[in-house]
Amino acid sequence: MVEDSDQTQEAGQSPDHSTVALSRRTLLQSTLAGSAILAGVGLPIATANDEQSDAKGTGNSTDSLEGFPPSGITEYGRSVTLGNGRVRTFTSETPSGEAKYHGIEFDHAALEGLPDETDITESDNRAETDKYRIGGQAATIHFKQSLQFFVPFPDAANTPFTFLGLNWNPDGHFGGKGAWEKPHFDIHFHMLDPATVDNIAGPQVPPYDAKTSDGIETNFDFAQLPEGYMRPPPPVADERYITDMGEHAAPTDAPELPNGPDEQGDPTNFDNTLIQGFIGDKEGSQLAFVEPMLTREFLSGFQGTKTYDIPQPDEYPHDQHHPHEYSVRDVPSTDKIAVVIESFKQGSNQAKE
Repeated sequence: MVEDSDQTQEAGQSPDHSTVALSRRTLLQSTLAGSAILAGVGLPIATANDEQSDAKGTGNSTDSLEGFPPSGITEYGRSVTLGNGRVRTFTSETPSGEAKYHGIEFDHAALEGLPDETDITESDNRAETDKYRIGGQAATIHFKQSLQFFVPFPDAANTPFTFLGLNWNPDGHFGGKGAWEKPHFDIHFHMLDPATVDNIAGPQVPPYDAKTSDGIETNFDFAQLPEGYMRPPPPVADERYITDMGEHAAPTDAPELPNGPDEQGDPTNFDNTLIQGFIGDKEGSQLAFVEPMLTREFLSGFQGTKTYDIPQPDEYPHDQHHPHEYSVRDVPSTDKIAVVIESFKQGSNQAKE
């Protein structure tokens, strides 16, 4: 693969690796009642939580020797401007052509000077095409102000991932009964083409659900719902499907979620939560994106490298290579933070490996 010409990879600096001990609690489906979940996506026109899942400090000798992302096998997508810096996508493949990483790289400066809710509300870049451009699109997403970008990934053989949807939410967004109303980024790794995602309107009932006098009839494919995840509950069915995104399933053990249906979420416990999402039609749904939600506070103070499991479905929406882990990586040699999906293994649309 060809590296981007404006990036100098500095080798020889190994990240610090740490192990995160986890403690989780079980959450019943009813605890999400009263709110739906949010997220974001796209393609270019211009050219210009710390305790999530089974966190573990893991190293890779190739990364340590060659820097991160590893030089010589990494290709970069286009840059977009964010805060006082920029972000860009990248894809790394092994010399034999196997997918190693899809990721997004933040300048540390991109975490400073971010627009607040008023800035986004008053912005004039609200055209539908602006989300494909270098400055992004100011938009109302799930009743809150958000700055969103649609940025392609460089191609990788044998993975379904096509583009990244990045949303900066200065006041958080609704969902989890207030659990996510904290400044954070939604980082969507999408498996479908941008045109499909771009045509999603919401908030609304997903096309594979139908409200009836007895409740909801659904063609949702529960075999593709990852282990430990649940859909937004029936009381918020009208808000399950989000503009430019789709439906979002949350891990039941996220520490910020409420303990019961009569309680509120606790955004003070929110820093890094993995959402997994669905898109579909009247015939059914399919797992369509993997989405780390990370607070600005978490990323700004992050050091070292932490790797987290991506829970898997019983059946996959494809027979390509699917990520089994994601990581957050501080890269002091280039003054950047990377968020990465990795540990790709052959999926199967018949059964989980």
